Amino acid sequence: MASPLRVCRGILKELRTIQGPVYRQSLAYNYVMDQFRKNKVTGERYCRAQQEAHHASHTYLCLLTSTRNHMALHNLYHGKGERSPEEVAGLVGLRLPTQPGGKGWEK
Repeated sequence: MASPLRVCRGILKELRTIQGPVYRQSLAYNYVMDQFRKNKVTGERYCRAQQEAHHASHTYLCLLTSTRNHMALHNLYHGKGERSPEEVAGLVGLRLPTQPGGKGWEK
């Protein structure tokens, strides 16, 4: 598992991607920073609650990253009405034959 600082930076990067340059004024930013400050490890304190908070933050980072990747793929491949056979074949990396009975590689 990544270090807590790396997870915190990753969450803040995802918030910045979602909300733009004004992400520092958001409630999500304030909540994330408060939670990381509250659960940081000191020399005399090492407890289970800190580990649970680290795991929850890592899970939240994974959720934010996966959601962003899902939306990017959805926007790329989502149906935009009826497509031509050539366009559909190009989406999956194929080419249609250029002449009837052809094998597809003729020019």
